[in-house]
Amino acid sequence: MSLFSPAPPASATLTPAVRLCDVTKEWTSGKSIRVCALRGVSLEVRRSEKVALLGKSGSGKSTLLHLLGGLDRPTSGHIEVEGHDLADLSSKRLASYRLRTVGMIFQSFHLVPSRSARGNVELPLVFGGVRRRERRRAAERALEAVGLEHRLEHLPSELSGGEQQRVAIARALVNSPWLLLADEPTGNLDSDNAAAIMEILEAHVRDYGATLVLVTHDEDLARRHADRVVRMKDGQIQGG
Repeated sequence: MSLFSPAPPASATLTPAVRLCDVTKEWTSGKSIRVCALRGVSLEVRRSEKVALLGKSGSGKSTLLHLLGGLDRPTSGHIEVEGHDLADLSSKRLASYRLRTVGMIFQSFHLVPSRSARGNVELPLVFGGVRRRERRRAAERALEAVGLEHRLEHLPSELSGGEQQRVAIARALVNSPWLLLADEPTGNLDSDNAAAIMEILEAHVRDYGATLVLVTHDEDLARRHADRVVRMKDGQIQGG
């Protein structure tokens, strides 16, 4: 079971589902050079809201997304999801949060080279203990939704970059997550496929009451597909 409710109550869209309070993220690079990726970021996102993080490369967008996904911890500040501070979760509960609550689409795919498209999409269901027949059906439905029903048994090396991205998107959606984190999800797609993928993400938000946080540098995409645009520069929020 997830710590977090799988579907929002009727009033949830009016209250913050995600809250960042004065979050900083720093690390030390070579020769003890201090790098500050986030500088006192505070942000609230409502349930069922679509928010685009807009900014140039190096502005802190992807770092913020990784913190929201529980892949890293902030240097200071708090990240709360439905009132739970992620810093207070045990490793087991944080793993459950990543598995059952979050669907994350990475810019670099992170597909397993030795597994087929279907095998990659099945992975969250394998870790979730879903039976083989059920997870195969679910993976096939997810791949069909992104237009890859004819590529079920293909390895990542046999797919184009755009097809690999669509496999990654199917994997992110297969567990019906309510918090969808997408890092440049259309960056490797042509305009027609990009529009189709955004339709799929928006349908997931509608059907599951999900929240979408979308990282992009494409202003037109952000304005067309987000309820709110949050601009980032030098690790800080400039608006939104």
